[in-house]
Amino acid sequence: MTITRRDAMMLAAAAGAAPAMALPAGAIAPDDEAGWARIAALYPAMAGPVTQMEHGYWGNMALEVAQAHRAIVERLNRDTSIYARRAMRKDQEVVKARAAQAMGVQPGEIGFCRNAAEGLQALISQFQGVGEGDAILWSDSDYDTSHNTMRTLARSRRAQAVMIPLPRAPTRENVIAAYAAAIKATPRLKFVLLTHGTHKSGMVVPVAEIAALAKAAGAMVLVDCAQSFRQRPFLIPDFGADFVVLNFHKWVGAPVGVAGFWIRPGAAAMIAPAAAEPDARPDDVQAKVHQGTLDYAPQLSLPAALDFQDRVLPVPMKLARLQYLRNLWVKPLRGLSGLEIMLGDDPATFGAITSFRIAGHTSLADNIAITDTLFNQYRIMTVHRAGLADGACVRVTPALFSTPADCARMVAALQDLVPKIARG
Repeated sequence: MTITRRDAMMLAAAAGAAPAMALPAGAIAPDDEAGWARIAALYPAMAGPVTQMEHGYWGNMALEVAQAHRAIVERLNRDTSIYARRAMRKDQEVVKARAAQAMGVQPGEIGFCRNAAEGLQALISQFQGVGEGDAILWSDSDYDTSHNTMRTLARSRRAQAVMIPLPRAPTRENVIAAYAAAIKATPRLKFVLLTHGTHKSGMVVPVAEIAALAKAAGAMVLVDCAQSFRQRPFLIPDFGADFVVLNFHKWVGAPVGVAGFWIRPGAAAMIAPAAAEPDARPDDVQAKVHQGTLDYAPQLSLPAALDFQDRVLPVPMKLARLQYLRNLWVKPLRGLSGLEIMLGDDPATFGAITSFRIAGHTSLADNIAITDTLFNQYRIMTVHRAGLADGACVRVTPALFSTPADCARMVAALQDLVPKIARG
């Protein structure tokens, strides 16, 4: 099933304004476990006794995508330079066109990279629009390596580095207000980094509204949607940003090692070419990230992953399932003494990811210990996240084929563990 651009815009608006989203005709309902078991059968079975609740790192390839990937690896291994130098370029152009279609943009506006962190590093460090006395802005919820890259940009240009903490109990309203106040208080603001779906708390940030504020103040805007692309219904131009970076190996289910970035038409000259591409045209988007020789199989497998998603997993159906599973573990734990669930229940503000803290345990070491205990004693896989201004946390991320039983095990584990740790 294909979601048109008009459909995506309507669904994105619905996600921000209504508590529930209408599903496409013929979609599997969020609680139809027989239907989701059929989806699960299209993926490799999880081996062993561990309940996997950390699907935010990268996504499983569907079996048919993995098969297509294996065939491409075999061809690359068999034909090597005969294929690479004589035929692969044409196939890569097909891949780029398919990726651009999924993003809602034109092929010449996008480039490929190995992961979103690589793309973010390039677009930030090579940004040309900031100078001495100017300012750049980001938040504690942005990706960890981006913090360092933003600080490096500020130092290299003698610019002011402004990092703001997002509210402890984030909502659409107070997050917009926090950015609005920071933008108003920062003269000569030239560059703003925003993250659509944060990898720490799981907050879905209303980036379109914030981007409009930043651009009205004269800043250019980079959006990181590594965790949200193809988990929520949107197309890249919907943000109103100048630059966007995304992953294909998370919620698209492509092989690990393929991500993309987009530059608004007319803005490419604001990003210097990679050091290895000194003679590139200013409007050559791919030249912003020098690829060299790499594992071409993930990129070449991307159409198979996108085709599977379009045919089997329309985005509104995915989001409804992920939010349903998230609520199955979050809502029974509301009010548990000593446990802080880091997001509310407005469906516009969360997707698959929601994190938690145990009272008095906000250090990195504390949260590593909590994830180790969940794994070793309860056989549940989660991950710690650090970098928020008010402390570290534990991230929980179900997948489409997670089950209510998986969520029930999460609930039971925390009901047992939290009182023990909180008592200390």
